[in-house]
Amino acid sequence: MTSQKTMRFDDVAVGDDLPALAVPITVPLIAGGAIATRDYFPGHHDLEAARKLGSPNIFMNILTTNGLVQRFVESWAGIDARMTTLKIKLGAPNYPGDTMTFSGKVSAKRPEDRSVELTLAGTNSIGTHVSGTVRLHLP
Repeated sequence: MTSQKTMRFDDVAVGDDLPALAVPITVPLIAGGAIATRDYFPGHHDLEAARKLGSPNIFMNILTTNGLVQRFVESWAGIDARMTTLKIKLGAPNYPGDTMTFSGKVSAKRPEDRSVELTLAGTNSIGTHVSGTVRLHLP
């Protein structure tokens, strides 16, 4: 859930850690995220199709991952923050029954436009599922 209080630019320092966020990876999250983003690739909702691809189970699509990254950042930044750039890279797949835990930190501040850059990662039992950077403006 997004914080009702927004982080203020002057209250954030380079090196600050974001609170961790653990996301249980479930079949409804994976299949529902794929359907909601109109990604009908069978590996995201059909177990047998996923196995034919060599996967042990269905796996999360990038658009669901992207939404979870936004949730992580917005839950820290608050409702008045404005995200301007989101760059992510996928790694290990997210399978049902696992948990992805997000971590992040403030990696840069730009006083000229009151923006901060966050470096983040979402890891599961296999390894890093997603890594990336986000730039956002804070009041």
